[in-house]
Amino acid sequence: MLTNAAVKSARPRPRAYKLFDGGGLHLFVAPTGLKSWRLKYRIAGREKLLVIGQFPDIALDGARARRDQARAAIAIGEDPARSAERLAPRTLEQAARAWFEARRERWSIAHAADVIGSLERHIFPRAGARAIAAIDAAELLELLESIEGAETARRVRQRLDAIFAFARPRGWVEDNPAALIAAELAPPAAPIRHPAVTTAADARSAYRAIASAGARPIVNLAAQFLALTAVRVGSLRLATWEEIEIDDAGAPLWRIPAAHLKLSRARKASADHDHLVPLSRAARAVLEAARGHSGEPTAKIFPIGERAIGELHDRAGLAGRHVPHGWRASFSTVLNEAMPDERVAIDEALAHQVKGKVESAYNRAEQLARRRALFDAWATVLTG
Repeated sequence: MLTNAAVKSARPRPRAYKLFDGGGLHLFVAPTGLKSWRLKYRIAGREKLLVIGQFPDIALDGARARRDQARAAIAIGEDPARSAERLAPRTLEQAARAWFEARRERWSIAHAADVIGSLERHIFPRAGARAIAAIDAAELLELLESIEGAETARRVRQRLDAIFAFARPRGWVEDNPAALIAAELAPPAAPIRHPAVTTAADARSAYRAIASAGARPIVNLAAQFLALTAVRVGSLRLATWEEIEIDDAGAPLWRIPAAHLKLSRARKASADHDHLVPLSRAARAVLEAARGHSGEPTAKIFPIGERAIGELHDRAGLAGRHVPHGWRASFSTVLNEAMPDERVAIDEALAHQVKGKVESAYNRAEQLARRRALFDAWATVLTG
């Protein structure tokens, strides 16, 4: 439990920190010296945060009284944050958290954490307690220019832009100052392109190099399977034997769970978005060779470290020319060159989010048949 003396004597540190009282109530101390009372609670199974107010405007006893009021509301199913937002003037942090709560279900868990984390690090400590309607473009520009890293500053500005856009139709602000300063920040860096071989001959040469490079057998097999299936390394490392199944035509395929893919949170939660990879004869041979290393049905097929395949590529003489993720670019480039009419199917085979309702363009059986033809052709490129 906190005391008045502990609250008064709390000093700022290089990083924000919390002093806990009880029942979810805590004092948030920002590097700027700002002290604010906050309440962490759960409602309908979700964790939420209520910003009660600043110290010394609200003393310890007052914060506890408001905590008790909020707890009473929670007990009858009411969300105290919603009530507080309706009654109190909105600070930038309150508006930002309201926007975040309204959007978070659209994002993956990792992206949601990145969004709120960037605001908590760069914006809330310095300007979170400011009335959002009083913030102008000059103040936001000064905030953003103080952020180390041009790309981080750009992302935070985009999030502020979305917050002000969210606040305008709700009558919390009249203008969107974040929209006015986009051109004042450093331009985005050129996108990073993963080194990748882009011809059939170079792809075959790279595959042979990794197949013959000195490494533990399971690492060597994992690198070959990655090349043959053109999946992301993360999906490969998470793969278990129970994900290997037989399709309607009696042919083997790999069903990658949606949770292991680069998707929004909503899509990750649905088996409808599992990704199906038909396995070529060469890929099946690699699996059979790997079975002796992890034969349990629920075990990982390739129990390897995060950097194992990348280090194997370097050992094979591919450093600077071709990385593990580059197989996806190789697959796309080589097959699009050889089969230009299959562009959509090639993108689908890579689990890319193609614009339009591509899945409805052909049924599941035809979809798998087209993908199987692509992966068979790709295996011929690599092993032929």
